[in-house]
Amino acid sequence: METRSRTEQRSIDSVPWAQGGGGGNGSVGVDRVLRLAPVYAAGRLLSSNIAAAPLRQFRESSGSVQQLPLSSLFANPSVQGNLHDWIKRAVLSMVYRGNAVGYVTARDYLGYPVMVEWLPMDWVQVVDSAPSGEGSFVNPIWYVLGNRVDRTDIVHIPWFTLPGKVLGLSPIGAFASMARTNLAAQEYMEAWHSTGGVPPGTFKNTTQTVDQADSAVIKARLMEAIRTRQPIVYGKDWDYNPITVPAYEAQFISTLKLGATQLAAIYGVPPELIGGETGGSMSYSSPEQREIELIQLTLLPWMSTLESHLSMLIPRGQCVKFDADALIRLDPLTRWSIYEKQRLIGGANIDEIRNKENMPPLPDDQGRDYTPLPIAAGVSISPPSIRSTEDPRLRLVREERDRA
Repeated sequence: METRSRTEQRSIDSVPWAQGGGGGNGSVGVDRVLRLAPVYAAGRLLSSNIAAAPLRQFRESSGSVQQLPLSSLFANPSVQGNLHDWIKRAVLSMVYRGNAVGYVTARDYLGYPVMVEWLPMDWVQVVDSAPSGEGSFVNPIWYVLGNRVDRTDIVHIPWFTLPGKVLGLSPIGAFASMARTNLAAQEYMEAWHSTGGVPPGTFKNTTQTVDQADSAVIKARLMEAIRTRQPIVYGKDWDYNPITVPAYEAQFISTLKLGATQLAAIYGVPPELIGGETGGSMSYSSPEQREIELIQLTLLPWMSTLESHLSMLIPRGQCVKFDADALIRLDPLTRWSIYEKQRLIGGANIDEIRNKENMPPLPDDQGRDYTPLPIAAGVSISPPSIRSTEDPRLRLVREERDRA
């Protein structure tokens, strides 16, 4: 790994977007749809959590797995930002456009990528409609801003693809009608409130006539009382009737909640985390269980997709994986109880446990021993007895039969 990092070189002298050209065929309206809070929240939830999980690199040899230092690609993958930013950009492109398309801008002496820049999907075109040969599904033609590029310089991570198609479906494009409905509801509410909405109530006198000057004074005093949440004191023949939220405005709120719930189903995220509603009440006995469910049902499918494609950019026999367990922060008592069991059976040594708690290793290699504690103490270990699962009533019948 160190040899590769010392011999990095710029293998591509120019990039296709520096030469101009027409735009791509990406879906339209993502910037507008991002005005919807659930859409923004879904992208934030997925990209932030996946990028927060540490990336590990492994090599499998003779049935054993060895952890390796990260390749040069993951040390400095882009000219802008770090690995965390690079992962977030890829996930956001997958979330909103259904694809993450990168262009390899630097390689090492073995030809492996050491720098990849993710491209806006509006820049990218793919020809894959031919039945066979060039421009078919098995041999697509890639264009960036109208310039043809070598497919070996493209890193493509689709999220949801149909048979015979190279590019994945854009969730925003596939569910454009739902997005338009929610945008229309939100924009109507914004226009309603920007033009004044509805007054907070009516203040009517049924006996005397109030001229314009007195009306302005009475209205100012009433509004001051409403803003300061003070009691309203008035004399003879005044009736105050507050105006509640109109039924149609409440329906807009229900429409927005329904849209958030549908969006959660599309992305596989918990609806309550992006403003939607679950079908029934959900209870968690601990925050850890909530985090575990988020990882298992939401994050792992996205992580698995990224892992399989990123592993293709490093030498064969090696792979990268996100450490999803690092996203779960247990309370100290539970955490150290797990460490105790790991050390008891030899699953971890003391130095590894101390490293997880950001503590230095023990001096003189005292913490590098993996020997299970009972064996180190010279205590024999007996396997636990297996509890019978037989129905006690059947056992009584069998014993009665044997005695007879």
